[in-house]
Amino acid sequence: MSRRFVNELADGEAIDQVFLASEKQLRTNRNGNLYLQVRLSDKTGSITAMLWNAHQKHYDGFDNGDFIRIKGTSQLYNGGMQVLAKQVEKDNGQGIDESDFITLSTDAVEKLVARVAELLRGMQNMHLRNLAECFLVDETFMRGFRSAPAGVKNHHAYQGGLLEHVASLMEVCHLIAPQYPGVDPDLLLMGAFLHDMGKIRELTYSPDLGYSDQGQLIGHLVQGVSMLDEVIAETEKQSGEEFPQEIANQLRHMIVSHHGHYEYGSPKLPMTLEAITLHFLDSLDARIHSVSQLIAEDVNKNSPWTVYHPSIGRKIYKGSSKD
Repeated sequence: MSRRFVNELADGEAIDQVFLASEKQLRTNRNGNLYLQVRLSDKTGSITAMLWNAHQKHYDGFDNGDFIRIKGTSQLYNGGMQVLAKQVEKDNGQGIDESDFITLSTDAVEKLVARVAELLRGMQNMHLRNLAECFLVDETFMRGFRSAPAGVKNHHAYQGGLLEHVASLMEVCHLIAPQYPGVDPDLLLMGAFLHDMGKIRELTYSPDLGYSDQGQLIGHLVQGVSMLDEVIAETEKQSGEEFPQEIANQLRHMIVSHHGHYEYGSPKLPMTLEAITLHFLDSLDARIHSVSQLIAEDVNKNSPWTVYHPSIGRKIYKGSSKD
């Protein structure tokens, strides 16, 4: 039987196959009974599964990051798909095609890294170019940059998602900046490269996605500034010159303000032209990716409209099918 991926599951479909497990929780319902909740993933996305009347043995039977076999039924609920599990058990891994769980191939990752490096090394500002080079030659940083997701549940929530998001955002910045003479193109490009790098430390992603302790305690904005300061110090050590404080402060500001609103976690609102531009372009890239994923995973396969999604307060028009 061929594999059914997450984005192919239909309402009421019987399921008996293997997924990658994450975010397992043993929870209590309103009647005081235990149930197991776990996130199931493959290369096309993720879905929540629930096993009612669960016991501690179900929770202890596998770890986050394990392959688990799920038997149950998919169900449309609140605009999205979930799985009502009848059986959950750890899989021995035999016969699993690991490519079914890798969103970005090694070749795709290396092409994205090469393009990011090309854009950074093409900057005219010597200080920013030297700073970028220190990041690019840092093997520990680049290993995390290649592997980290951009999120756990929202946009680009898969290994390599951070790299894909940053590369896409840098391409947009590279195209947009020349249209607005007041925007410093190098500063904007560097801000795009740095804005989410704290997620390398905030998130865990080997192999399951989650939050590190320091990620939950500190968050990626603060960690991003800390990482920037570490590399600025290394740049100064190698060059023997002080890195310009004006540029350093502008980069720090872009990192801490890129969410754009206090209620979205920004300790500061964007207050420079480059920071404002970065916020809107970052939001654009994330939203387009999220909506594209909603369309790709939509269960209304024969309708030009998706189901209603409470998270965005609307349906999405997919377009009329053409033979």
